[in-house]
Amino acid sequence: MPKITAVKAREILDSRGNPTVETEVEVEGGFFGVSSVPAGASKGKYESLMLLDGDAQRFNGLGVLKAVAKVNEVIKPKLIGQEARDQLNIDKTLILLDASENKSNLGVNGILSVSQAACKAAAAAEKVPVYEHVSHLYGLRKESLKIPVPIFNLINGGKHGAGNLDFQEFHVIPSSQKNYPQSLQMGEEIYQTVKKVLIRHGAIHSVGDEGGFAPNLFTNLDALEVMTEAIKESSYQFKIDVFLGLDVAASSFYKEGMYKIRDKTTPLATSELAEFYKDLVSQYPMAILEDPFSEDDWAGWQTISSMLPETVIVGDDLLATNKKRVSEAIKKKACRAILVKPNQIGTVAETIEVVKICRDAGWKVIVSHRSGETNDDFIADFAVGINADYTKFGAPARGERVAKYNRLLEIGEKL
Repeated sequence: MPKITAVKAREILDSRGNPTVETEVEVEGGFFGVSSVPAGASKGKYESLMLLDGDAQRFNGLGVLKAVAKVNEVIKPKLIGQEARDQLNIDKTLILLDASENKSNLGVNGILSVSQAACKAAAAAEKVPVYEHVSHLYGLRKESLKIPVPIFNLINGGKHGAGNLDFQEFHVIPSSQKNYPQSLQMGEEIYQTVKKVLIRHGAIHSVGDEGGFAPNLFTNLDALEVMTEAIKESSYQFKIDVFLGLDVAASSFYKEGMYKIRDKTTPLATSELAEFYKDLVSQYPMAILEDPFSEDDWAGWQTISSMLPETVIVGDDLLATNKKRVSEAIKKKACRAILVKPNQIGTVAETIEVVKICRDAGWKVIVSHRSGETNDDFIADFAVGINADYTKFGAPARGERVAKYNRLLEIGEKL
């Protein structure tokens, strides 16, 4: 088995122009993998932590030279000579080196860049695609793999937009009966139609962090109206070819036990917000509802999961790709799906462990990017390798999003 011969990290820029870590891992035979780590704008408090420099004179304190140094000076000596294909042992080494609950000592930005780069390097040494190597790690046969259904974020609000809307992402979701090229075509065509609808209504149609439009609308329901109008004007049938979804990111507008949204004149209690969602879903049928309540409002999660049995209730901030949080949510029947983000937990092996727990509970699995992305397409291979039900890579626009969508096209041809 080939051994790791070199590890080298550097500071690069992400899609928001902020620094992040990129690491190259080389193994015997001259094979190597390079991976970089994204960053979220909307972060749950249970996520692992990035290590930032905090130097106000450089990148407004967001530099990552400290994390780069941790990789090059602390992690590298411990990985040289390790078996490249032993992902479990590589990631265990990283976890023990950090020795914290939330990756705060070495930083999740450095740790994950190493974990993913090692995974890529091992795949290169085996002369197999990354998704196939991931499927071996997960315990699946290549023949069972498929391309996940893409969830397209066409309107950006919350922390991904321009302070225009409370809800963070407004989605269209192709029918699972469509193949991936058909789904990608559908997402792109509806995306362009949304732009036409916004222009016709005199709304701003510049884009947010994830490539979706960030219009100046009055309410969250206005955005859903734009979405449904665009679907009607397209060649696709609503609730047959394409469905709606929402990432509410409710923690961002939860204060002192109440939820404040522009659709209502007064703040809403948990039970009132649940009724709001019930009415919303009856008016705009939702296939997927993500983060409808704050990450600690367990009562709200339990209420909505029983209230909307036909809607896939997805935990992101609630779960933070953390097995302890997932186990608690399973026990409380708080949701029916997980949004998987490797940089919330920190290593490939830990992410796979969380996915397996969710699968055993019968949950849906959605593999997601972050709002501050890089052109690294590892996440696309990872989604295929674990046989995810859905992917969430943003709008079908902007290079860092399109890199993932195009990679799925390439994988689809090989499968």
